[in-house]
Formats: sequence, structure tokens, C-alpha cells
Amino acid sequence: MGDTVVAIPALLRIVREVGAYLRDEFRRFSRRDAEYKTARDPVSYVDRTAEAMLQERCARLLPEAGFILEESGGEAQEKPFVWVIDPLDGTKNFVHGIPLYGISVALLHKRQPVAGVVYAVEQDEAFWAVRGSGAYREKERLSVSDTADPDKLLVVTGFMYKNPERAERYFRALNEVMRRFGGLRRLGSAALDLAYVAAGRMDVFFEMDLNPWDVAAGSLLVQEAGGVVTDFAGGEGYLWEGSILAGSPWAHEALRAVLREAALAPSA
Repeated sequence: MGDTVVAIPALLRIVREVGAYLRDEFRRFSRRDAEYKTARDPVSYVDRTAEAMLQERCARLLPEAGFILEESGGEAQEKPFVWVIDPLDGTKNFVHGIPLYGISVALLHKRQPVAGVVYAVEQDEAFWAVRGSGAYREKERLSVSDTADPDKLLVVTGFMYKNPERAERYFRALNEVMRRFGGLRRLGSAALDLAYVAAGRMDVFFEMDLNPWDVAAGSLLVQEAGGVVTDFAGGEGYLWEGSILAGSPWAHEALRAVLREAALAPSA
């Protein structure tokens, strides 16, 4: 496994330990146990406990690193190394008993991901990447798809929770995706969406209104699997500015054209 400031086997063990906790809770969790950060954004004691477990273990692995955490914020304090953690990506799926959810852990160095793990808990699949060393599912090297046939292109997306005034343009883009390409999916976990793009299961992913913990690990997976990751404008703001477009080079450009036509991305 590739060289990095942290040992990938140790990080995989940590993620699997916390995944075992999530799996146990999934079997006993009731929708009545959910709380809501906003009217449509659930959270629970499971998210918070898993986050604390990950923070404690990652702090032991790299004591000098800061944290960006979904549930408790964390203190990055402009440290060179920062952990970015989503303890339960796909919380709404989890709350509703749908077995599509995961853990996303990335290590940033100077605000750029250098290592990342996405763990699909119920499927027991660990996807990981180290910058410059490739992306993997367990020991299998990953590669984005080579599909260049619009009729075979499988697109995955997510629905926005913020800025509903942009919904008309977003649904215009979805209409064009369904008209031009072979299929459209919405799985409910951006981290898994990106892992599946890296593995060549999906061809391209796009979504708005995301946060660093949603995409930090998955974006590195796609890049290290040979894909292209940008914001909707084609720039490098996908970690911090809310929009992301990630896929094989051909699929990325094909979807970016749709987003430009729908006025979700600036024209060239």
C-alpha cells in the first residue's frame, strides 16, 4: 500500500471498527430515534457516537492533525494536516432502514486530500486512495469507466437541500440527463457515489450544496482512479464551494456541457 503520513492498514482497521458499530445499530435503530438538524436533515446518537470514535482513533494515529467534523465541527486551526470526517454518510437511508450508507475519512495536507477511505458498511467494501499511488477496493486497483457511448452512460446525482431557487435549473439539467444518457441514479450518499464512480460502476456524479466531509475522500478516489474532479465551473473549488462534478474524462465533459446549458455552470 502506498506511502503516506498515515498507515493505510491502520486507517482501514479504524474505519472497520466504527463500521461494526454502525452495522449493529442499523439493526436496532428506529425512526423514532432520529432528530433533525433541519426539517429534512436527520441526525442521531449513532452519528455522534461514531464521530467521537473516529476522532479519538484518528487523533491517536496522527496527533498533530486538526479536524473538520460533520456533527461537532472540530478545530482545524490552519494546521498543515487535517482530518475530514463524515461518520455516517447517508443518514437518511440509515434512519429509514435502507442499507446504503458509509463512512468517509480523508486526510488533508495544506487543504488538499492526500489519503482517503470510503467504507460501504453493509456491503463491507473499503475503498481507499493515497495521492500519487492509486485508488483501490481492498487490494484491487480501481479505474474509472471507459464508456464513451451516451446510451451506456450511468449518471448518479443527489438532491440539493439549500438554495431551492436553483431547483428549476437543476431539474432542467436532470431532464437533459434522462434524455441524452443511458440512466440516472440517486443513492443518497455522496461518498458512496464517488467510490462507485472510482470503481467504474457509475460513470459520472454531480451534486450541489455539499460539504468537505461529503466529498474529500471520494474525490481523491476518483482522481487516483484516472477521473476528473472539478466544481461546476471547471475549477478546483469542489471541496469548499459546494458543487462537484466527478467522472471519467469523457463523461465529465459530457455532463459539464449539460450543466452549462442548464445555466448551472458558466459558459466557456
